[in-house]
Amino acid sequence: MNWLLPEYIQDILPEEAWRIEKMRRDVLELFRCSGYQLVAPPLLEYSESLLINDSADMDLRSFKLVDQLSGRTLALRADITPQVARIDAHLLNHQGVTRLCYAGSVLHTQPAGLMRTREPLQIGAELYGHRGIESDLEIQRLMLQTLKLMGVDGVHLDLGHVRVFSALMARAGATHALEAELFKALQRKDVPVLNTLVLGLPSKIQEALLALPKLYGGEEVIARAREQLPEYPEITEALNELDQAADHLKGLAQDIGIDLAELRGYHYHSGMVFAAFHARSHDAIALGGRYDDVGKVFGRARPATGFSMDLRQLHGLLEKHTQPKGIWAPHLNNSDLQATVTRLRALGEIVVIDLLGKAEFRAEMNCDRELVLLDNRWVVVDMKNSSR
Repeated sequence: MNWLLPEYIQDILPEEAWRIEKMRRDVLELFRCSGYQLVAPPLLEYSESLLINDSADMDLRSFKLVDQLSGRTLALRADITPQVARIDAHLLNHQGVTRLCYAGSVLHTQPAGLMRTREPLQIGAELYGHRGIESDLEIQRLMLQTLKLMGVDGVHLDLGHVRVFSALMARAGATHALEAELFKALQRKDVPVLNTLVLGLPSKIQEALLALPKLYGGEEVIARAREQLPEYPEITEALNELDQAADHLKGLAQDIGIDLAELRGYHYHSGMVFAAFHARSHDAIALGGRYDDVGKVFGRARPATGFSMDLRQLHGLLEKHTQPKGIWAPHLNNSDLQATVTRLRALGEIVVIDLLGKAEFRAEMNCDRELVLLDNRWVVVDMKNSSR
């Protein structure tokens, strides 16, 4: 059965393919008008170039093969973000702010979530060269504008900040192994395991770590966090940034939540992280965050923040619709007919030439109008009004 595809790999049929392509074009135009320059990295690279901070998670998600030319290990990209960071750090070498965007397929060894494809069509934007909250807000606002442009309403935005956890780890002097275990427990909000792991840490750190899984909800969480967490400068700054973001983004999302145990991408994120959710999706529909100095692995550390989303996942949230109908045209060697077809296509009309000329196949051509010769002129008429 050589027509079967691997699990979680699907063909995209015409109606979906055309709509996804329109979404891609519309989003890239929004990015262009917002000052973001388009880049198109290759699908295949040396495996070490595609890993941010030696991410074990990214390593497991990447398909690998041996390059027959060099003998080195190649990987099919599982995320375009590292590639864009490489372009900023190594190829463009700008000194000021650089805004880049991209759109392309990525491949995952395992689906990222329930009912997800292993071949997402990733689209996103990255901003390099600015470390302040202004760039975080620009990226977050652009992500929400992108979702609105595509017709995705009712978005819930979650905000978090990895600097809260990293500050506690630094003050506690935790080993890398303990930090990794605490990270896993917080991601699962596994309080019993957390109770065991914090034993032996300073009491102030213990109390803060045990408070983190409960510090989620609405914007009131920020005030609760100020009361329950130590007044370390890094934590105070992180909470101030969350406060600013929640206030700035009001009205752009249906509601905004705060989750201080949300550490997605902790291995490379360095500041505020965010995720968009929708009632019709089991998983986040867009993800982003700050990842300063990620370009260090490419020889040039740069502050950076950005977001990405999967157009195939987003298409599934939209109302179903059919493609526009076309205009049927006969297959004739007639210069006036050809000129009329050219003019209609220049106006954006779909004109389909009937090569077979058989009435039984007309329905497959998806046309509701046709070109007919009336008074020596080719004119468009509704098929239902035609005498044919």
